[in-house]
Amino acid sequence: MSFDIFGFRALWSPYFFIVLLLIVAIYFLIIGPWRTKFEDSSPVSNKQKALFVTAILFLYISKGSPVDLLGHIMFSAHMTQMAILYLVVPPFLILGVPDWLWRSILYRPVIKPIMKVLTNPIIALIVFNGVFSLYHVPLVFDFVKTDSLYHAIMTTAIFIGAMCMWWPLLNTLSDWKSLTGIKKVGYIFADGVLLTPACALIIFANDPLYLTYSEPQAWINALQLCVPADMLAGLNLTGPDMFNTLPLVEDQQLGGVLMKIIQEIVYGTILAYIFFKWAGSERRKDELELKKNLSPEPVK
Repeated sequence: MSFDIFGFRALWSPYFFIVLLLIVAIYFLIIGPWRTKFEDSSPVSNKQKALFVTAILFLYISKGSPVDLLGHIMFSAHMTQMAILYLVVPPFLILGVPDWLWRSILYRPVIKPIMKVLTNPIIALIVFNGVFSLYHVPLVFDFVKTDSLYHAIMTTAIFIGAMCMWWPLLNTLSDWKSLTGIKKVGYIFADGVLLTPACALIIFANDPLYLTYSEPQAWINALQLCVPADMLAGLNLTGPDMFNTLPLVEDQQLGGVLMKIIQEIVYGTILAYIFFKWAGSERRKDELELKKNLSPEPVK
């Protein structure tokens, strides 16, 4: 059956799209006409602007496009959505916001001490992977997926955890302690290891784990999170098998595999970014040292 039966609002989330457009507009106002109101502000490069817009684009793809609706119908789509939202959006967002704007946001009397704790590398790893794994415990998942308030709280908590997890790797604030060199490699490796048990549970399960993808009434309750109630009431739905051609277990296993594949691609890309940034820094140090050694000594 075609997904068009759910209507334009469910497929494309126009209100969410408008909110994201407003966020982008505010961002460009802050880095443009309003920039002089911020202490130590400097012009923002086109690269940073592109990174921020890309973050918002991926945010819309994961939460506003048909991917969000598919995530309530197919578990594999849900895991793809999770990978985009928590592994792709935060790096672009962190790198797309200039340091002086991060300072104005984070250096607040209440926010700074909390963020200092949450962005501690060990705590950040445990919090993100712990909350993500907790969310995918079947009992918790089925409860959260059928309640809009708890679903919003859980997804927001995981997103904040993801931002804190990526922060020690990517933040460029000179006075905010971050990981360096080989520690970043170990951090990414540990992150991949900690996420593996949750994915393994899903990949190697022999039976459907989640009622919201197997039990018709639970599935319809979950659909209420993204399909307007008036639209859903006019549809004659019997279950996700109306749209998903994959058997439930295979769709579930595919979801776990997709999560690991996207994770490996993202982490590999970040490793390459870190390596080339480190190599460039070392090369500049060597060039400065060479110039220093070759420069003639001053005549006494």
